[in-house]
Amino acid sequence: MDFSDYIDRLRQEGNFREIPRMSPPEVIDFSTNDYLGLGSDAELQARFFADPASVKVPMTSSASRLLANRQIEYHNLEVALRLMYSRRRGDDTGALLFNSGYHANTGLIPALTQGNDTFIIADRLVHASIIDGIMLSKCKFARFRHNDYLHLHQLLSKYAPDHRNILLVVESVYSMDGDRADIEALLGMRREFPNVSLYVDEAHAFGVLGPRGLGLVAESSAPWEVDVVVGTFGKAAASMGAFAITSAETRDYLINTARSFIFSTALPPMQIAWSRYMLAQVLHGDARRKHMQALAVELQRVLQQFTTRKVEVSHIQPLIVGDPKEAVELSKRMYHFGVKALAIRKPTVPAGTDRLRFSLSSAMTHHDIEVLEDALRELLPVVNPE
Repeated sequence: MDFSDYIDRLRQEGNFREIPRMSPPEVIDFSTNDYLGLGSDAELQARFFADPASVKVPMTSSASRLLANRQIEYHNLEVALRLMYSRRRGDDTGALLFNSGYHANTGLIPALTQGNDTFIIADRLVHASIIDGIMLSKCKFARFRHNDYLHLHQLLSKYAPDHRNILLVVESVYSMDGDRADIEALLGMRREFPNVSLYVDEAHAFGVLGPRGLGLVAESSAPWEVDVVVGTFGKAAASMGAFAITSAETRDYLINTARSFIFSTALPPMQIAWSRYMLAQVLHGDARRKHMQALAVELQRVLQQFTTRKVEVSHIQPLIVGDPKEAVELSKRMYHFGVKALAIRKPTVPAGTDRLRFSLSSAMTHHDIEVLEDALRELLPVVNPE
């Protein structure tokens, strides 16, 4: 196999990717998804491993979940998740763990649509794992313009009458722009079209937004009307893995049909024990969330100076450059000012929207935002003076 021509083309386009090197501690990392700063909290890790019970938890599951002998860590975490979400969704709540957000979306979507006359409608900017899940489902599908609910309503009106089921798939917070779905509008359309099931991926909202960090669905007027909520532990919760919140019956169904669940070696019990430990930190993280929101306001003020596009106040904020080579070059130059903000290019984002993506962590300070502002002022013209 010879991939040299393909690699050369990527280099010429400015789209060649490399695994980044580890940055020294003095470089401010704006490319992390450690939104609550839990992953950089050494004291939390020390406390976890100081517990003799933690040290005894196995480092491997040695089998898929359906074959593994040791189940107590998985059971305890799923029960904790079920109890958390049942306060807003009711007693018929089920929780099921997956090895990652990618495993969740590529397993859930095909399982939920198999054997049914199902048509899938998804937001144009949903994550690649959702797109792969849709492709694995082999269902017919359509995508509505990003957060354009008039367009979504038009698609529902067109396809809902001709199909037994419609699976409507969105994210609550979009990973590249940091903007939010309108959960209330989506709930309204779910009520209008009785054959619609609503699937919301909260990967970038879990831990950050909503009551106790449970996401935008939990904050909505009727969280029990959302059929599937997906959350991840690998971002704000500083661990690894993902989960689906559904009805108890749907959970039983998924255990028997979701191939990524059935045919994957389960995450190590030690990892699951850590996730449960970090879940408690998420639930009590209101001070961290408040601090991060204050940082988000400051970041929006800074970035808005250098773009004519509207920048949302969010823990994720992009600076659109528009050209992949220019985005890479700007990222390299910012690194010399002590700021790490990696370039995001196609196919992760649509061509022509190449960007630097700035993610916030509660471990950051207001001084870190000042360092970023000073770097940008050295490198870019101000187009929107304060």
